Formats: sequence, C-alpha cells, structure tokens
Amino acid sequence: MTSFDGWPPLLELRQYALRPGRRDDLIELFDAEFVESQEHLGMGVYGQFRDLGDPDRFVWLRGYPDGSPDRRGEALAAFYGGPVWAEHGRAANATMLDSDDVFLLAPLTDVEPFAGDPDRPPVGAEPTESVYDVTVCLLDQPADRTLRDDVSGVLAPLLSGLADAPVACFASASVPNTFPALPVRADEPVIAWLVRLPDAAAHADYRRRLDESRPWQRSVWPRLESASRAKPLRLRLAPTGRSRLR
Repeated sequence: MTSFDGWPPLLELRQYALRPGRRDDLIELFDAEFVESQEHLGMGVYGQFRDLGDPDRFVWLRGYPDGSPDRRGEALAAFYGGPVWAEHGRAANATMLDSDDVFLLAPLTDVEPFAGDPDRPPVGAEPTESVYDVTVCLLDQPADRTLRDDVSGVLAPLLSGLADAPVACFASASVPNTFPALPVRADEPVIAWLVRLPDAAAHADYRRRLDESRPWQRSVWPRLESASRAKPLRLRLAPTGRSRLR
C-alpha cells in the first residue's frame, strides 16, 4: 500500500472531459473501485475533484512516491492490465469523451498536501466544502532555475499570505512517458500551483485579494506572463467524498 508523506516527486494532473451528465457516475465508480486498487500497486491517488467551472469535467491527481518513471510504467501496466480495470474499465470509459489532457509534474515546494485525518474517508463519505484553486501556466520553454526559484521563493509566499493557506508549486517533470498507452502533454512545459481554501466564500475572497495585490500585478504576474505562450488554465475544484485532499 502506498505511504503518503508529502507530495510525491512525480505527479500526474489529469483532466477528463466527460459525456454530459455522467460525472457523478464516474466519481461513484472511481471512488469505489479505482482508489485502493491503484494504491496496492504503489501509486497514490492524491485527489479527486469536480471542476466547479465545468459540470462535465473530472480532475484528479495520481502520484508516484518513488519518482521512478520506470516504476510508473510498470505500475500502470499492472493496473490497466489487471482484473479491476478488466471488470470496470469499459464502464469508466463509457463516461468519457477525452482522457488525454495530462501533465507530468514535479513539486517545487515541500508542502504537506493533506489536512486533517491522514486516513482516506470511506466509500460514501460526504465531501468537504473546500475549494482548490489550481493555476497552470503554459510556458514557451521549460522553466529555468531562475523562474523555479521565483515561483518557490516569491510567488508561493505571496499567494500563501493572500490565502492564509499553504501553497504547493510544481513544474513539468523532465521524464519520459513510460506508459505510452496513456498520452501526456509532454512537449508543453508548465509551471503550476495549488491553493486550498476552506469554502467558496474564502476562495472568492482570495481571488479578490490576488486581483488587488500590487506585488502580483506589478512584478510576479508580469514575470510569469512574459514566460508564457498562452493564457493560464485556472481551475476551481471541489474534492469528492474520498479525496485525500479534503
């Protein structure tokens, strides 16, 4: 079984576009069948979320605590070639339009990702009111050391102060996709960060503070914008009842 002790060195941010009205079907199946079955193979299911901006999008985080791309490939082959996926994979795929929107990430900050009870909630648990604010900056080229240091040393403390909460920051992981049956956006370097807010009101207040922040507007965001090739992806995510990120 996977041991959860902070962020793993290798993480997938997975966004699924679903058939209209099928998200709750996927979540019910996922939370019941696809959590422990993956963790028994050495992977970590760190968070499962409803996208509050899109009723037909499901987002989740899968991690690899040893950070080995080879081990990732072995674990994925064992899961998708194993009995649980053989039994339930067709039903899961029937809810999806696209499952290839995936970034491989590595953490820039060593922040404990879990709040409250470290044990995963049981099947049928009620979700919390938390809102996770996730931003993904699409870069012209892989982040150099200066940009990484700016993100971990300047951006993270600024956002943490505005949110009164920890901030986790990530950059693209420079590793091969060792399970090509599942595509990833390998040639699209990113910087990303995640902020946990206790509820929707706190999230709205955080976004307001960010928009009004002079350091953000005058120095932090211009630095990121100058390194970006497109507008950032911004997600408002609500954890499912079994998400470790609560």
